[in-house]
Amino acid sequence: MNLQNDPQAFAVMKFGIGQPVPRSEDPILVRGDGCYTDDVKLPGEAYAVIVRSRVPHGVIEAIDASAARQLPGVLGVYTGADLAEYGTLKCIVQFKNRDGTPMKQPPRPALATDAEREQSLLRKPGGFEGLAPFVEVVGPDNEAVSKTVDQRILSLDYHYGDSEQVAAAFAKAAHVTRLKLVNSRVVVNAMEPRAAIGVYDKASGRFTLHAPSQGVFGLRGNMAEILKVEPKQLRIVTGHVGGSFGMKAAPFPEYVCVLHAARALGRPVKWTDERSGSFVSDSHGRDHELTAELALDGDGNFLAVRIT
Repeated sequence: MNLQNDPQAFAVMKFGIGQPVPRSEDPILVRGDGCYTDDVKLPGEAYAVIVRSRVPHGVIEAIDASAARQLPGVLGVYTGADLAEYGTLKCIVQFKNRDGTPMKQPPRPALATDAEREQSLLRKPGGFEGLAPFVEVVGPDNEAVSKTVDQRILSLDYHYGDSEQVAAAFAKAAHVTRLKLVNSRVVVNAMEPRAAIGVYDKASGRFTLHAPSQGVFGLRGNMAEILKVEPKQLRIVTGHVGGSFGMKAAPFPEYVCVLHAARALGRPVKWTDERSGSFVSDSHGRDHELTAELALDGDGNFLAVRIT
């Protein structure tokens, strides 16, 4: 077949340009025959409930879980102190500050131990002191914030580009256009809420985590670091995933919780989030406040772009 002399041959050849490629998974999903994490049923599995803070920012004064342990059907109650042996969650995308120093990474335990920042915890009424939260983008030059907020949360001063060349281009520009843009924070709101099933095999000392993810190998590496085990001691199983948009790539506190509970109880432990819980516990989307500047010469040619 001479494709050069017969362009229409592209349309009929296998894998030709413009040829439709039907999605093989669609018939299964549209019939409701998919298998998501919450669809997995394991023998003897228990169900975990994450009790979340009712305030976005505060200090825990006391946790009394004795009453919860006496409730019918409760197999175990775990607080931040029970997870002290594990590592903390970290940002999986690393950047450096403009001076070359590493970005700051405040420790984030799977369960809160002192400060509540939308973390999971069990506490008695009156066992915490609420503090004023900040829910907008703030910079280190914000005087009100700098006096009241732990400076560790101002974690990155990032720079990219050649500042001197950009400044020179703006200095000789015939016209400069400036535009301030605000992208409000958004919740990912995937169709499938996050879920997890923890399994522990005592004989081999191996963990298995069923969870929706965007790549089992990346999640395994990060989770193994938190659990302080070799990657070969952890298996990640991901079936169908009902939306993610970047959010389900990273480890989450609940994954550590179900794996700890599975090891402590000697049986699988399942957790599935509710929609309202997802709104406050999933990693949120972008929240940008920026000023964009465009330098042009007398003929309207672009000289430089600067975004702050």
